[in-house]
Amino acid sequence: MKFRQTSSTVVAAAKASISPATAYRIEGDPRLPSLKGEPRQRRRPDPLVDIFDAEIVPMLEAAPGLRSVAIFEEMMRRHPELGTGIRRTLERRIRSWRALHGEEREVIFRQTHEPGRLGLSDFTDMGNAGITIAGAPLAHRLYHFRLAYSGFEHAHVVLGGESFVALAEGLQNALWTLGGAPREHRSDSLSAAFRNLDREVREDLTRRYEDLCGHYTMTPSRNNAGIAHENGAIEGPHGHLKRAIEDALLMRGSRAFDDLPAYRRFIDEIVGRLNARNAKRIDLERAELGMLPGRRTADYEEVSVRVTSSGGFLLRKVFYTVPSRLIGHRLRVRLHDDRLTVFIGGTELTTLPRGRAHPSGKHGHVIDYRHVIHSLRRKPMALLGLVYRDQIFPRDVYRRTFEALLERLPDRQACRVIVELLALAHERGCERELADRLSIALEDGDLPDMASLRTRFSPDPAALPVVTVQLATLAAYDDALLGTGDAA
Repeated sequence: MKFRQTSSTVVAAAKASISPATAYRIEGDPRLPSLKGEPRQRRRPDPLVDIFDAEIVPMLEAAPGLRSVAIFEEMMRRHPELGTGIRRTLERRIRSWRALHGEEREVIFRQTHEPGRLGLSDFTDMGNAGITIAGAPLAHRLYHFRLAYSGFEHAHVVLGGESFVALAEGLQNALWTLGGAPREHRSDSLSAAFRNLDREVREDLTRRYEDLCGHYTMTPSRNNAGIAHENGAIEGPHGHLKRAIEDALLMRGSRAFDDLPAYRRFIDEIVGRLNARNAKRIDLERAELGMLPGRRTADYEEVSVRVTSSGGFLLRKVFYTVPSRLIGHRLRVRLHDDRLTVFIGGTELTTLPRGRAHPSGKHGHVIDYRHVIHSLRRKPMALLGLVYRDQIFPRDVYRRTFEALLERLPDRQACRVIVELLALAHERGCERELADRLSIALEDGDLPDMASLRTRFSPDPAALPVVTVQLATLAAYDDALLGTGDAA
């Protein structure tokens, strides 16, 4: 068309390298090809013309949250002659109507994060991971901490629910690993920890959470209950972390771990790899973090219990055994997520693994056979109907041995033999070695021979050292007191 301004049609066509016929066609209709097409018309009658405005729109106005599939099923019930082929047409029509006439939707406001300002905590369930510890399935969660700016992450295996104790332990582990504290800490309102608690207990948890943050000079904050995207800086990374764990488990080729510390080391290694990717940003943010206090604060609950004549105490619907010499004493117990620390007065006595009550409400048991074996030897028949009989066996092979004894021996003799086996394991310190011997006997279909086992696990007199003790004379003690003589 530019050449046509100064030349004829034929000359302009030659200069533009097109045929004269094309040039004449363009002059006759200068519209672009895309503008020459006719608008697409409906090819079949509208199946919703009689019902959309009359029936569907009133339903959408009365219940804006109604799903399209529910409306489709209702229309099929009212008008079966329409056929199932209208479903996609109906869904598109509803989507278009909502875009023009629907309610306003919530807007997500993206935030700019400053170094050292915000750290976030949350829990994520790992029940579907299929982890086993020593052959037993591990029902657990992960406590997950993350810095919003640099992406520093810390994960801690939690055996119980979303409790304040789990939050306090995991958060402090994260802060001391990081080497500093952000100015603000945000949690998800501890909604699971607050469930079924009365107002006084909820206020106590709130105060304890504020005291925890105050100890590290962090401003506590919580997102609104049920609004997950307010914790978006950690909700999204939940999925990234869980996918990284799943990939590592697949490459490992097994989901079985020997013990809980081994699994925790596995999680720490994965989190360490994720942090290595953000090392430069983490170093930058670490310089903006606040100083840590001189010590950690309490990450446990402290309760008082009394040891009953059963040789233990009941706490949170779980029975724990302790040495029988403590019967009648009142103990202080520090309740952590995965353990109990037991004190009498100011003296620490022992650490026990924490148990959980059965989901059905039945009491749980944490039993150490060493605490009761001395009494059980005097009353071996008590084992037959013992409430925690299955939990008293330190390894599964002892339980299977007892079942084999009950099948082939009278009850009294079977109880006496298994109690003697437990006593032998305790007195000779050979629990694992004895379990190996019992396993071999069960595979061969034999019962344990107490005489040979006692001989096998008795000390060899020839291997015992000869100790010669030379007693000093009384005069040597006098010289030592007076500061004279060789004894001085």
